[in-house]
Amino acid sequence: METSFRYTNGSNQSCFSSRTPITLPQIERYAPSILAEGAHDSRGPRYSFVPTIQVLNGLAKEGFDPFEVRQTRCRDESKRSFTKHLVRLRKRGVDMSSGEAPEIVLLNSHDGSSSYRLMSGMFRMICSNGLISGNIQDDIKVRHSGRIVDDVIEGAFRVLDNIALLEDNVEAFKEIDVTPAEQSLLAETAAEIRWGTDDSGTVLSPLTSNTHLLRPRRWADNKNDLWTVFNRIQENTLRGGLYGRSATGRNTRTREVVGVTENVRLNRSLWSMAEKFAELKLA
Repeated sequence: METSFRYTNGSNQSCFSSRTPITLPQIERYAPSILAEGAHDSRGPRYSFVPTIQVLNGLAKEGFDPFEVRQTRCRDESKRSFTKHLVRLRKRGVDMSSGEAPEIVLLNSHDGSSSYRLMSGMFRMICSNGLISGNIQDDIKVRHSGRIVDDVIEGAFRVLDNIALLEDNVEAFKEIDVTPAEQSLLAETAAEIRWGTDDSGTVLSPLTSNTHLLRPRRWADNKNDLWTVFNRIQENTLRGGLYGRSATGRNTRTREVVGVTENVRLNRSLWSMAEKFAELKLA
């Protein structure tokens, strides 16, 4: 029985998350590009192909298990078995009593669209939305050449060491109170990050009010510290499901952000927004 808490699939983009470590058959079903047995034909002889699954097996030996896999949309049918994919991993036996756990986020492809990238993340059990840190120091890139498996595993431990800084930021966020006016400003900024602006600078949000991004989805999120406010905004921005109006005036609902590239971009941009706000509050 699969203990997933989120799965979406459409136009060859998918996301599968589980409360228990994801198995090989689940990876094969939901993110098959992870199991590619060779690089795409477009790659030259200098390209060092190492299956992502080989890296995951190496990380498993070091105590890291996957709990989420994503595979991006690709219009070129010939690349669909090699396209960009993302895996979120946690250290085996990590303490989940707080409802939060640090993660390693691995991004890769076998068609040249991405190098191996390693980032820090934080999983939040209460709403199953995981942030990706916006700290550029946590973004470790490994080229497809040389000792790639060893380099990725070494990079994973470097990211894990940096997670201590992420956890410190989270604790600091919990001590910062955010006024209603400041919350509205954060929501407006998040809407601009998500939907952009027109030539006049007007945010192209379909929401009738960007403060909809502040709505708590559960009682426990009805608090005004920066960590909770950030999580409400992040979840509403990425998970979608909010009612609004299209450019033609029709009723609509915002969509979940499933694509790998956009999910990473929004996650990191929102985290950077929260970091900058905290710096201003603590100055």
